[in-house]
Amino acid sequence: MLTAIILCGGSGTRLWPLSRETYPKQFLSLAADGSLLAETIARVAAVDKHAHLSVVSNEDHRFLVAATLQVQCPSSKKNIILEPCARNTAPAIALAALDAISSDKEAVLLVLPADHVIRNVTAFAEAVKIGEQAAAQGKLVTFGIVPDSPHTGYGYIKANVGDKDWAPVEQFVEKPDLDTAKSYVDSGNYFWNSGMFMFRADRYLDELKKFRPDIYDACVKAYAGKSSDLDFVRVDKQAFSDCPDDSIDYAVMEKTSDAVVISLDAGWSDVGSWSTLWEIQDKDVAGNVCRGDVITEDVEGSYIHSEGRLIAAIGLKNHVIVETDDVVLVADKERVQDVKKLVAQVKQQNRAEHRFHKKVHRPWGTYEGIAISDRFQVKRIVVNPGGTLSLQKHHHRAEHWVVVKGTASVTRGDEVMLLSEDQSTYIPLGVVHRLENPGVIPLELIEVQTGSYLGEDDIVRFEDTYGRS
Repeated sequence: MLTAIILCGGSGTRLWPLSRETYPKQFLSLAADGSLLAETIARVAAVDKHAHLSVVSNEDHRFLVAATLQVQCPSSKKNIILEPCARNTAPAIALAALDAISSDKEAVLLVLPADHVIRNVTAFAEAVKIGEQAAAQGKLVTFGIVPDSPHTGYGYIKANVGDKDWAPVEQFVEKPDLDTAKSYVDSGNYFWNSGMFMFRADRYLDELKKFRPDIYDACVKAYAGKSSDLDFVRVDKQAFSDCPDDSIDYAVMEKTSDAVVISLDAGWSDVGSWSTLWEIQDKDVAGNVCRGDVITEDVEGSYIHSEGRLIAAIGLKNHVIVETDDVVLVADKERVQDVKKLVAQVKQQNRAEHRFHKKVHRPWGTYEGIAISDRFQVKRIVVNPGGTLSLQKHHHRAEHWVVVKGTASVTRGDEVMLLSEDQSTYIPLGVVHRLENPGVIPLELIEVQTGSYLGEDDIVRFEDTYGRS
């Protein structure tokens, strides 16, 4: 049986400021109406509607993954494997392989990153069918992208595929300089390394045990200590923390004698930078990609993205401008690979813009800062239908809630009350309270916090539907 493994642990630093640590690019709608993760799930269904689906994610993103799966495949069993810490792709795939063979000894894995774009799903499905044939013969398949330019941002795979369905991998090559990349493309024997793979679960584990027994043993131990929680599979934290960090390329694919490559020409992109996103999108007559509230005059070859405010640009060429509520990025399109240097500066200054958006996602909904001062803070809170905040109290702040849409069920000490639009309540400092949405439409309210300390860590939780401490 085909089991699709979606790797969902990336942080997408190079697409900052849209992509943040707590809400990275795989959850963003960058190239289509749905998020990149949602598009990946839909792609799996188009290839094989009966395929089993597992997502490997980290703790921070577990509820975002669960919410996406609930929308994309509401009637299917959810299987989300949680990594206690990041240990790269070789251990992540090992956990998924161990999970797959626990219910199907002959499981074939299709390993896909959650944040790629593939325009031609039919061509992709045809390549996967070929991959299944190779995997049945014990091969470890990688999909090599037919290059359309001498790109220096990708690793390459050397193989003489020609008119064959697949060919042995001759060499994996690191990201080259421009002249070397040109020679690769001209030769016709090099492909971009897509980071997508296919093999039997048992074959991958056999090769991992052979070449990296330390990773294999740590993952076996971590999986043996697993527990289930809602839709999540939690592996043993200490055992997985002891696992070495390594990619599948280095740990297995570059060492095995059974690696083969299948060429893929399907409009693929890893959406790895703002310039890459510009390349794959429809452009106006001046070569611009404009999203959101944007007006231009004498602007060429640029990517301009507004999340809210009007962006007005004049006299620019080959630039990237991205506006969010709290950050505006302006960059030369040829320098967008250096966005990560700006993110590093943000971290060094102990700012929060690398980690959070102003709109923060929680398993029950979202909250967004509107105003803040030394002694008060104003937030807009949206609680999804059926959503429930934890039963909690605060040591340093009181809260005032005004309902502007929907119905709120409020627990305040020993009281439980229902509030509708235009009604409000006050939560004194130190009083145990809870907010719920019993309705069928989103609950929206304005929260005014007052007190000596307004940090998010001033929460004492007594009960929580989502298992948070």
